[in-house]
Amino acid sequence: MSEPNRRSQPGSGRDQLILFALGIGGVLVLVGVYLAFRVGSEWDGVNADTRENPVKAFFGIGSGSVLWPGSATLLLVGAAVLLTAAAVLISIPVRRASKKRTRVDRFSRYMGQGSALAAYTDARALRGKAEKFGGTWTGISVGRTVVGNREFISGLEEVYMEIAGPRTGKSTSRCIPAIVNAVGPVLSTSNKRDLVDSTRDIRAEKGRVWVFDPQQIAMEPVTWWWNPLAYIVPEPLDPRYREALTTADVRAAKLASHFANGSKADGAKGDAFFEPKGENLVKSFLLAAALDQRSIIDAYMWTTEISVTEVVDILARHGFTTDAASVRGNDNAAPDQRSGVFETAAKMLACLQYAQIRPWITGAGPYDSRPRFDAHEFVRTTGTLYSLSREGAGTASTLVTALTAEVAEAAEAYATEQGGRLRVPMVCVLDEAANVCLWRELPQLYSHYGSRGILLMTILQAWSQGVRVWGKEGMDQLWSAANVKVYGGGDDEDDFLGRLSRLIGNYDKQTSTVTHSRQGRSTSFQLQRQAIMEIGDLRALPRGRAVVLASGAPATMVRTIPWMETEHADAIAASVRAHDPGAQKTLTDLEAEAAKVRAEQQSWERTWA
Repeated sequence: MSEPNRRSQPGSGRDQLILFALGIGGVLVLVGVYLAFRVGSEWDGVNADTRENPVKAFFGIGSGSVLWPGSATLLLVGAAVLLTAAAVLISIPVRRASKKRTRVDRFSRYMGQGSALAAYTDARALRGKAEKFGGTWTGISVGRTVVGNREFISGLEEVYMEIAGPRTGKSTSRCIPAIVNAVGPVLSTSNKRDLVDSTRDIRAEKGRVWVFDPQQIAMEPVTWWWNPLAYIVPEPLDPRYREALTTADVRAAKLASHFANGSKADGAKGDAFFEPKGENLVKSFLLAAALDQRSIIDAYMWTTEISVTEVVDILARHGFTTDAASVRGNDNAAPDQRSGVFETAAKMLACLQYAQIRPWITGAGPYDSRPRFDAHEFVRTTGTLYSLSREGAGTASTLVTALTAEVAEAAEAYATEQGGRLRVPMVCVLDEAANVCLWRELPQLYSHYGSRGILLMTILQAWSQGVRVWGKEGMDQLWSAANVKVYGGGDDEDDFLGRLSRLIGNYDKQTSTVTHSRQGRSTSFQLQRQAIMEIGDLRALPRGRAVVLASGAPATMVRTIPWMETEHADAIAASVRAHDPGAQKTLTDLEAEAAKVRAEQQSWERTWA
């Protein structure tokens, strides 16, 4: 750190400091008075024999034997006026800065600052890295450091993770600015329409906008469609068709895993016998439907059939004899076993039964004029894909996960074509990831994607949400893999906050003990190691502040910047007015929230207690 991580006990040494300050002030006053006397005497042509001797001058003025020049009074008055004006001018920015402080800002003095954060705050170095990768965009802005007011950037090789509770400004201060500022393709997931409404017009100026909205969260019309089975086997005329056939079963297994993971209740482990068999059956049904160029709805319908010899024939005809044998075995199993496996598969594919979802994932025949989304084409553009879903009956979260994973895999393939990483980075804002994007493999892929130019932002409301989706080990792996970790407040979990407190670190607290005896008063000093931020401090982190843990740097505190304070404020507000049915209320609520944050950022006297 740029200064010792040490502070004193409140009040220790205060008396000595006051006496020292009074002494210095007294000396300065005497010097000022003498200078005024000397200059005034010269101007008035008096005291020629005394003005060179300050001791004689002071004693003479005191005894009345030396004349006090009138010009000296004018000089002292003028100096007082100038000093008062200077004090006022200096106090204005100081008071403004003070009003922006919060009750937790005092901790930032003992956290990372200055050169310790250069990898993330040095604008010249960040621009140099961007130029090395062939561009000018430096990365995703996290906020401005409380100490130093320097912009903290999650760069072009970093992957980002944030834990912040509801109503802490995640969308306003991080997600929306990240989407707006991205120079390449953007993928976004959410369970609300705010990201779409706030950014779609700005993103439309950079490329095509796709809104996947099967649950009608944003009331988006079905103007395009996406075929999930094209991920397994593309159309025969596609140049990738023949190569895709050789590994179709692997991709079918990946797609099946999304359906299996999305069908589990919160924290449920599933039946150890029926879950694996059901997932394997789903894989075979998806593979058969893709090989035969059918609709994904057929995969669901097969789970309800009395016999699935048709599936066996399709798989065998295309050379997938192992899958054919597996389906035949399940089809011919004992009635109770067959029923259990097929019911498990039907549960995994249950989202395909809903009428409002089907138009988004199936074509309407040869005369369907709607464009079909192609992930491999998308990652070569500067377009934007918004995927929306929410929990509950009819949830499309499984499809959102599958679409997200397909786009990320297409980006990885394109990065390989470009020499290992995307020349223009793709930003993936996975807001509400634990509710919307239940991607089982995400922890294993996280650090790898950063080196590929695929900048992931995974945002959760609580640590326990991640444990629910990825398990304890998976969540630990995800957290460890993230280069930039952000805590935005609003969490109430002691285990996580205790872990965060330890990661932020300790400081040396200097305490003093004053004793009185016949010989007089004596003061002794001791050092104690103490957490910079205790659990209670983290629990009470106010809006407008975030703690950032970045690889190779000490923890630091930043002031988050809502989009209303950015250069894109007018354009974002215009996009909200154009698309949000309750635009006026939305903007009014946002301004009221921002005003409340400003009110909470009360002035704080610099008592680093």
